[in-house]
Amino acid sequence: MNGSLAARLATSRFARFAIVGGAGFLVNEGALWIALTVLRFNPYLAGIFSFLAAATFTWWGNRLLTFRERAARRPRSIAAEWMTFVAVNGIGFLVNYAVYASLVSFVSPPLNSPFVALAFGTLAGLLLNFALSSQLVFRAPPAS
Repeated sequence: MNGSLAARLATSRFARFAIVGGAGFLVNEGALWIALTVLRFNPYLAGIFSFLAAATFTWWGNRLLTFRERAARRPRSIAAEWMTFVAVNGIGFLVNYAVYASLVSFVSPPLNSPFVALAFGTLAGLLLNFALSSQLVFRAPPAS
């Protein structure tokens, strides 16, 4: 084996996206816990709250690690990039949330646990979010 695992991760945009997403999943779970136990939101509102926290975290992480060379540089462009990221990942969120709400509503324990349902929903949205982020949020600059 010529390349180390760290070297392969460093060169794989999808691997970096997945690592940021994994950290975002932890933020999502933490925000979900706060929404459910501290703020006493119902499981549906808690899912939306945790999505917004995780989306902001993953946008920041992907700007720094996954799409650094494509990230916006000017303040107005950065704000537009964040809004586009949240909107585009909202599509992935719809897939994520549909899985989450379906499991919470219609499935028996332990799969109806909000925390388990969130894990399945997150997996469902990963590939879609990567494709949309690559193509619509952090687009490669046009060739000169």
